[in-house]
Amino acid sequence: MHDPDDPTRYQEVLVSPMYLAGSGGTGDAGFAPIAHWPHHYLDEGPCQLLVTSPDGRIRVGWFGDDFEPWKISAAEDAVSAPRWTATFNHVTPPELVAGLTTALAQDYAEAAACEDDARFLASPSLYWRDAVRPLTEAGWTRDGGAELGTVEITAPGDGQAGILIDNRQRGADAETVELWAGPPGWGTRAEAIFTRRTPTHLIAATAAVMANAGPVIRERHQVARQMEHLVTLTPLVPATPVADSQVSRAPTPLDVRRTAVTQAVYRAARAPRTTADLRVMAAQSRSAGAAQHRSASLAPAAAARPPATSPTPRHGR
Repeated sequence: MHDPDDPTRYQEVLVSPMYLAGSGGTGDAGFAPIAHWPHHYLDEGPCQLLVTSPDGRIRVGWFGDDFEPWKISAAEDAVSAPRWTATFNHVTPPELVAGLTTALAQDYAEAAACEDDARFLASPSLYWRDAVRPLTEAGWTRDGGAELGTVEITAPGDGQAGILIDNRQRGADAETVELWAGPPGWGTRAEAIFTRRTPTHLIAATAAVMANAGPVIRERHQVARQMEHLVTLTPLVPATPVADSQVSRAPTPLDVRRTAVTQAVYRAARAPRTTADLRVMAAQSRSAGAAQHRSASLAPAAAARPPATSPTPRHGR
């Protein structure tokens, strides 16, 4: 718990690595790639906001008060049961969710343009290595101590993130892939769970964001105390006292350079991690109408409230 009287409580900081930054309490980044899709605001029920593809086949639900605030799925048509489902818990950075929603937006745009079969309904690869290639190419390594019938790839250095693939489960809706980050615990372990029929390239797109350990912006109080020793926090605007003799002095060339560097890092951390085409789509989505919907959709997305009892982590984590 952060001291409410701490003057740096709301200070914006760069948090690195990204996968340990926590959720920040809202889903802005996760919704950005699909902000141009239809929004459905639900007054009743646990799902507060449902964003769908124009044909209703892709559904992105925000359950802001639940342990798993994100539930994303795709179906053959708007009224069919989901072919696959992905869930993200309340600790998962929304930038990681954006890895999936970005890929879904691109798949849908390509399918609409070419009137071709949708990749977001493709059968998964027979080879588990295809799903983890962005991680292995970034130096993540296989954990030799994983249980028989499972494969686990972990982050180099801190070992505080990984992907677990469970090949023992055969049901169509079995939860077979888990991206995780952080030590076990209700407030520290981020989890993204994919069911068995999730297209491999969508898992890989999500994993690719996790492989990029670059910083993201959070307010200092949004980083859990028990995580601070695992991350690097860099204030965007250093809180340094100003001596009386310096109050009226003009900025030096060094001051100007430092300001430029800080602003460049700030812009890089704020920029969505998408392909060039999707950056254009995201820019278009921030039209006047989309902006009005965005402010309304994220109002109920306050920080997820903990349940009365802590749930048991998946896979023993």
